Amino acid sequence: MPRYMTEPAVKHDAPSHTAILLINLGTPQAPTTKAVRVYLREFLSDPRVVETSRPLWLMILNGLVLNYRPQRSAVKYQAIWTKEGSPLRVHTQRQTQALQKLLDDAGMKVRVAHAMRYGQPSIPEVLSRLKEEGCNRILLLPLYPQYSASTTATAFDTAFSWAQLCRSLPELRTVRSYPDHPGYIAALAASVREHWAKHGQPGDDYRLVMSYHGVPRSTLEVGDTTFCECHKTSRLLAEALDLREDQYTVCFQSRFGSSAWLEPYTTETLKALGAAHVKRVDVICPGFVSDCLETLEEIALEGRDDFLAAGGEEFHFIHCLNERDDWVRALAEIATQHMSGWPTSGPQSSEEMAECLRRARCMGAKR
Repeated sequence: MPRYMTEPAVKHDAPSHTAILLINLGTPQAPTTKAVRVYLREFLSDPRVVETSRPLWLMILNGLVLNYRPQRSAVKYQAIWTKEGSPLRVHTQRQTQALQKLLDDAGMKVRVAHAMRYGQPSIPEVLSRLKEEGCNRILLLPLYPQYSASTTATAFDTAFSWAQLCRSLPELRTVRSYPDHPGYIAALAASVREHWAKHGQPGDDYRLVMSYHGVPRSTLEVGDTTFCECHKTSRLLAEALDLREDQYTVCFQSRFGSSAWLEPYTTETLKALGAAHVKRVDVICPGFVSDCLETLEEIALEGRDDFLAAGGEEFHFIHCLNERDDWVRALAEIATQHMSGWPTSGPQSSEEMAECLRRARCMGAKR
């Protein structure tokens, strides 16, 4: 017989609830070598993340990587850590709270929670809690606009592995990706326009650099859609900003290991732009919806140094969407579209949702 989890006694007349589970990548518990080692062990042990010979990789991971990388990574985390903790955790919590409030104001009876693929709170832990609270309809909404097997798919793997241990299984729906969602693109465009309003409208000697988290090039060759979805987002964002093709560049960061990854690489791109005496670059990371190590340290600090050292004059980093109102509204629209037909005591279509959100904003303004 299957070995199911121990579950509380079923109350057959208990009301059922609908929930949204926002899923992000994860973060160490602290910016220390010990905490980073724990985090990296879980992250880099995932076969979805490192697709190579399992026995060989585990030997390299435990014998080399985890003995050297955690200390270097801890220094980087220390550079961006806040009084509230990890920026990624802080922004994910705030997004969860903001989405809950927006749905409440719109009259929807939906619970919103968040979980991390690696670290705490874990996906199985939060799913179990939601189930105990009577949520038997759960939407899994990864905070990755562009699909990747190493992010989206592994999050779903974890949720489905948890589901295999449930006797009374909740209804699960998934959001695969949303690289071209109008609300998401509009929020990105608005963040760039606000940046231009603050720092000046760029002239001809300018480049908007759109940097995404890279993946090995081999994943593209076997069917991963990351590359195509990143370029779709970039094209739509450029169109929304009325940028010419020579005014923006798409590139990929966070390369790990010696194999070929998606190109061009962000580091080399920034160095080349600096060497070509491009006066100003603004860098935005559309694939990250929460500021984190990869944006605040790798781009805002290291990227700036690379560009200026190569001869560039003016470098700007555009923060992630974080808990911007327009981004939270886009999240609500995405969730509502995928919860269509589920009882939520609220709007059941995108048009109804938009009207409820408009009314909720007006009520907020009056208060």
